[in-house]
Amino acid sequence: MNIDGQVILVTGGARGIGAETAKALASKGARLVLIDLDQAALDETAAAIGDDACLAVAADVCDLASMEAAATAAVERFGRLDVAIANAGIASYGSVMNTDPAAFKRVLDINVLGVFHTARATLPALVDSKGYFLVVSSLAAFAAAPGLAAYNASKAGAEHFANALRLEVHHQGVRVGCAHMSWIDTPLVQDAKRDLVAFNDLLAKLPYPLSRTTSVDACVKAFVKGVEKRSRHVYCPGWVRGVGLNRNVVNSAAGSRALLPHIPDLLPRMDAEVAALGRSTSARNIANAESPAAAVDPHE
Repeated sequence: MNIDGQVILVTGGARGIGAETAKALASKGARLVLIDLDQAALDETAAAIGDDACLAVAADVCDLASMEAAATAAVERFGRLDVAIANAGIASYGSVMNTDPAAFKRVLDINVLGVFHTARATLPALVDSKGYFLVVSSLAAFAAAPGLAAYNASKAGAEHFANALRLEVHHQGVRVGCAHMSWIDTPLVQDAKRDLVAFNDLLAKLPYPLSRTTSVDACVKAFVKGVEKRSRHVYCPGWVRGVGLNRNVVNSAAGSRALLPHIPDLLPRMDAEVAALGRSTSARNIANAESPAAAVDPHE
């Protein structure tokens, strides 16, 4: 698909992977609709793209009416909608026994219901344009990690939502893709590494290559290529595909053997560090978080 002239909506578009992907798509001639809660960051990204080619809408993916209004504004501004990227997501850190239940719920609300709301709001326009819907899942959908149960569950749910949606809208000409990335080297991942020693230790103990961190630029290139090709699957880096194909092995007793001995030490330390911080997110995200225990998606 030629991106030039296409109208592309991106949730979580104010910063991180969402913003950088939007800029890359704009450089190829796309017109962007950026959705986020942070109006100041939205305006900054929109200004970098150019106000004539970008519509910035403050909207909450947890609220269907808010997303429907954003989709309507997109069509009113540009006359159509060709692509929607459900990129908004968060994570929370800490064990199931100690995590804040409100934080756990918030992860599911944004990462699963937020994807549903984005799809429900944009599908009428995508059916009209025979467009493309990209769900941003994660390597975490394939490979579980202790202390990230909410994130793991939500990203697996997002992946299977994409699988079901793909079957539902194929006959209407809409293509559905699902993106899976490893850890991305955004400032937010860097913040988590600074905040939580146990998080660094967890990454170090994960089997190679699950412990690897990938550049923002590589992720953006994968997303842009996925949009251009209307890909069924987007992987970044490429080895993530192999993990997905072998997920049963990764989550088997044999696959878990290398990490299991370290969990009795790692998990209590993570819980203690989160409790000491009084938050499980970087300080920069507290202002936009509805719960003090919410964390921004490590892929954003």
